[in-house]
Amino acid sequence: MPQQPEVTLVGKIGSMALIRREDNDIDYNIFSRLGAHLQPGMVWVSSGATEIGRLDYMKRNHGRVIDTDDEETAKTDYSAQGQAILMENYRRFISPMYSVRQLLVEHMHFNDPVKRENIRTFLLRCTQQGAIPIVNYNDPVSVEENRRMELSSLRRQHNGVVECVDNDETAAVVATLLRARTLLILTSVEGIYAEADDPTTLVQNITGSDAQEVVARMADLQAACIGASRKGAGGAWAKLQFMKAPVLAGTRVIIGHARHPIDALLAGDVPCTRIGVGL
Repeated sequence: MPQQPEVTLVGKIGSMALIRREDNDIDYNIFSRLGAHLQPGMVWVSSGATEIGRLDYMKRNHGRVIDTDDEETAKTDYSAQGQAILMENYRRFISPMYSVRQLLVEHMHFNDPVKRENIRTFLLRCTQQGAIPIVNYNDPVSVEENRRMELSSLRRQHNGVVECVDNDETAAVVATLLRARTLLILTSVEGIYAEADDPTTLVQNITGSDAQEVVARMADLQAACIGASRKGAGGAWAKLQFMKAPVLAGTRVIIGHARHPIDALLAGDVPCTRIGVGL
């Protein structure tokens, strides 16, 4: 049996990390830094289509937003507009030596065994064929009301339903599918804080002698995150929850600020949270 090609990195970046907030424009420096690092054997999960589409629409319409009271409709239209710009910039900054491919996914794709396997084999073919896949949730065709109904139906059938609530979950599911060596989550903070509002409490390592011990320590940290929102303590609870499956599959997880170079995060040369066995 031929050996599965190794995926060295699954990475994810959030919407606001791709935007210069001070002037509401794309941060081309971020795209340039990402493009310089990405190469075959890596899978990149990218948010940003909706926000980039909104900003682009406003630029072309004298600062006006889409005229609708339906937020879902506006999100659909913005994300469809932003997807093209998102991919344009990845293609612009990734080395011309490599192919760039887009994969738009929905929650149903990961909850269907055949579709899930199709995604897995497609991403592995990208590695073999010198291509870099850019993955994003397919917002234009996923209306929130329908998604809730579909997820409710799935939960009645079995546990372990993939929701794709955000791209942290999408990246974690992809990393687990591929048994990636490393999962990198780029955020707007340095990592997981023991106290949500205190950067001096950065948790640098969550480790143990085996995966089960690591997951137990992740659960201990989650207990301090339960509070005001579903995601808990600035999103830390949800991030830790999503990262359990990759850790159990043998993937090392790194959570760090998007301003840091990927190489520095992978090497542990900058502040970040590293999760895995025997760090």
